[in-house]
Amino acid sequence: MFDGIRQSNERLITASGLSIVGLLLQKTKLQERLNLHRLKDNAAPHIKNHEIVFAYIGLLCQGKSDFDHIREMNSDPDFYRIALGIDHIPSSETLRQRLDMAGGQWRNILLAENIRILKATGATLTPCRDEYIPLDIDVSPFDNSGTKKQGVARTYQGFDGYAPIFAYVGAEGYLVNTELRKGSQHCQNHTVPFLKETILQAKRLTSTPLLVRLDSGNDSSENIEVCREPETRCHFIIKRNLRTDSPQMWLDIAKENGTVTHPREGKTVYTGSVQWTLGNLQEKVRIVFRVIERTITADGQILLVPDLEVENWLTSLTLPPQDVIELYQDHGTCEQFHSEIKTDMDLERLPSGKFETNALILELAMLAYNILRVIGQESLKQNDSPLRKPVLRRRLRTVISNLVLIATRVVQHARKTYLNLGRSNAWVQTFTRVYEAFAF
Repeated sequence: MFDGIRQSNERLITASGLSIVGLLLQKTKLQERLNLHRLKDNAAPHIKNHEIVFAYIGLLCQGKSDFDHIREMNSDPDFYRIALGIDHIPSSETLRQRLDMAGGQWRNILLAENIRILKATGATLTPCRDEYIPLDIDVSPFDNSGTKKQGVARTYQGFDGYAPIFAYVGAEGYLVNTELRKGSQHCQNHTVPFLKETILQAKRLTSTPLLVRLDSGNDSSENIEVCREPETRCHFIIKRNLRTDSPQMWLDIAKENGTVTHPREGKTVYTGSVQWTLGNLQEKVRIVFRVIERTITADGQILLVPDLEVENWLTSLTLPPQDVIELYQDHGTCEQFHSEIKTDMDLERLPSGKFETNALILELAMLAYNILRVIGQESLKQNDSPLRKPVLRRRLRTVISNLVLIATRVVQHARKTYLNLGRSNAWVQTFTRVYEAFAF
């Protein structure tokens, strides 16, 4: 055992990775654009808008969302000011009041600067197949039960909360758009303008063909029309809501048009595609189907009446049906991205009681999420971290715990300030390389 604990006067910082966060924020025009946007009744005009935003993004990049966590920066204000590139650290009261005042006024600025960060860092967008860049759009309810916050209502998952929608681009899962919604709002409500905005945002990042993937809640001809418009043209796979379609009808279609496989005794799988007239669309839509007919269960029980399972997907792709189905199944990866926002960044229970403020916080979280993702992807470019298992992307929790919450000793020498990393830290080489990658 140790002989005891002593306190020293050394400047030890436990969130030194904010120095990298600050470097990435400096690659945007947030400071210039936010400070031009004057807010009425500003009680602390000496604290600039960009200082509010940079400080709060610094909290989010540590996995902290509560306003009171800003007080931790007062333990060494000089370090945090240098790291984040600000002159003042706001109090928790000023932070809350300024975000309340801004509400939805900064959305367009944040969306544009979010894209600027990804472009400035050369973020690579990995296709899901051939040349198709996935653009996954999905709603993920936030549980805010037991609160009286504005907009909290019963969600489709059976708890009280919000129902925000997210849009991720590339296999890496960069966040290109988000929108806070009331818990009771149907997922298709206001999705058409959100889809248009999202596709245009993604097209600013890449000229490679986009593949929009949507769940069955967004089975609407309006979404297909958006994907067919010249300005927002892209490929799509949309899970179809069968509504009143008869399973027997699809079995008949499958037997006539499908390819048959027998994975085991008593189980027959039909896959294929047909052209379908949908709603008011002038051009027919391709429907990929999979019909599973079971006469014997997996444990050997013989069924008196065959069990039918029918799935449909609306798509613009001309790939074989099984490839389309596999591409849609990969859409489930965005559930992991939702989890990282909810748990790794501690954002499921949003901190404000005001809907507009929480909407702004979610937009700031979009920038923080991408900053963490960029840091994680940069860390993978060389095999110098203690984690040697090959992965496509670094989980945000790993980035926060090993590259943001990394302890250093602040040393001043010859009018210069250095961050000294301990020799026992296994992430020293990775941290140094990532910092230098964004320092120039």
